[in-house]
Amino acid sequence: MERRSARPAREIVVPGDLLDDGGMRSGNCTYARDGRIYAGVMGIKNVYQDTVSVIPLRGRYMPVTGDMVIGIVEDLGSSNWMVDIAAPYPAPLHVNEVPWKVEFGDTSRYLNLGNVVLLKILMVDESRKIQVTMKDAGLRKIEGGRLVEIQHTKVPRVIGKSGSMIQMIKNMTDCRVFVGQNGRIWVDGDEDNIAAATAAIGLIDREAQSENLTEKVKRLIEEKLPPRDGGASDEEGLQ
Repeated sequence: MERRSARPAREIVVPGDLLDDGGMRSGNCTYARDGRIYAGVMGIKNVYQDTVSVIPLRGRYMPVTGDMVIGIVEDLGSSNWMVDIAAPYPAPLHVNEVPWKVEFGDTSRYLNLGNVVLLKILMVDESRKIQVTMKDAGLRKIEGGRLVEIQHTKVPRVIGKSGSMIQMIKNMTDCRVFVGQNGRIWVDGDEDNIAAATAAIGLIDREAQSENLTEKVKRLIEEKLPPRDGGASDEEGLQ
């Protein structure tokens, strides 16, 4: 009987560990020095094509240019809003980066404390200063539905390969689901369907590394919802 080869062990690294000295590119949560790449955080070493990165095991979301995120307004100024994006520091949203013409001092008319918004990270500079925008397709203030928060490192598992996991959840629950790279997920639909979708997301958050995860998620949704006919939601998540 042929034995299956063991899966390669995942390499856990800590800050300062050497990841590569052979010319690879420096990816997320790493830094380069003298032609070598080192881990910037504790996590799992990840190599994809010519880039080496680290998937954090813990810690807060670190913004990356181009990420789609879900933020919560936590402060207002005369010409901007300060938005909590689950990062170590809030992100300023300037009136020039929203889809409305906002007069100076009139910011509370458009967004107020506690409002939830879909944003895109425009830029993160070397000093960690963030620029965000709402001027892109699908970005807006959201109301209703339910906001779920998971570990941001589990987002790739919620999305799945080529979007397969999140599409299955949408299809089976008939919910609109927006996934922010910062670990916040907005789910909207009928109450029973929202409950099933959020339970599925919670399962993924808890058991992201388990085998047969797709089947477990499918069974959970089937237990929560009676069989039904219907098509998939054509709303895409933020990926």
